[in-house]
Amino acid sequence: MTDNRFLKRTILKSTIKSKHLPEGERNLRIYLPPGYNEVLSYPTIYCQDGEDFFNFGRIATTAQQLILDGGIEPFIIVGVDVDKSVRTEEYSPDGTRHQAYVDFFAQELVPFIESSYPVRADVEERILAGDSLGGTVSLHIALQNPNLFTKVMSMSGAFYEASLQIVAASGDLDWLNIYMIVGLQEEAFETDRGVYNFVELNRSMHKLLQERDATIHYEEKDGKHQWGFWQKEVPQAIRYFIREY
Repeated sequence: MTDNRFLKRTILKSTIKSKHLPEGERNLRIYLPPGYNEVLSYPTIYCQDGEDFFNFGRIATTAQQLILDGGIEPFIIVGVDVDKSVRTEEYSPDGTRHQAYVDFFAQELVPFIESSYPVRADVEERILAGDSLGGTVSLHIALQNPNLFTKVMSMSGAFYEASLQIVAASGDLDWLNIYMIVGLQEEAFETDRGVYNFVELNRSMHKLLQERDATIHYEEKDGKHQWGFWQKEVPQAIRYFIREY
């Protein structure tokens, strides 16, 4: 039975205007930790697929538990919603909306959050998180903006050929710290671009990142390409990046 303290979460909904995104705005959901105080300052996790991360990934409930009982430093979560009809175009590096989304994230979203909430404006205090193509776009946002992001949480990243080529062409990535997991039952997952072996894609990306001296936590576990797998992995991934008190 879930402790009621973990369910008494503060989640705000907000809309940010954007000059980069074609629709001119984007919906956000923002989790504020227990004991939230504007006099304090907090690390921030930025989640792709914001609605899914909150609803299916249960990241806010997990955060409550980790902060109240797990000894983890309080942190803020920013979930960035996505229109799934254009998700691939935004999240894949060869998508028609990809660069606009990356520019929105770096030039509009981060300044908006850091002017609205008491988050730490330090590269070490920002974390990007995503599942599947959300993990992909998180990595590419960091690659283009290492001054803003060096920490990436990738759940079964959809590292298609375009992503592998970009990383293969990259120089030294010793500034990057990435947490990667993939499920062993993801060997033939059907996507809107065809059927892919996500285990092999993640192994290939892991090897490329290793060769470029990135810091990597990499695991292959029993699991399918779905939230039932990723939800269970969220607590460990957060613990990897967020300090204990």
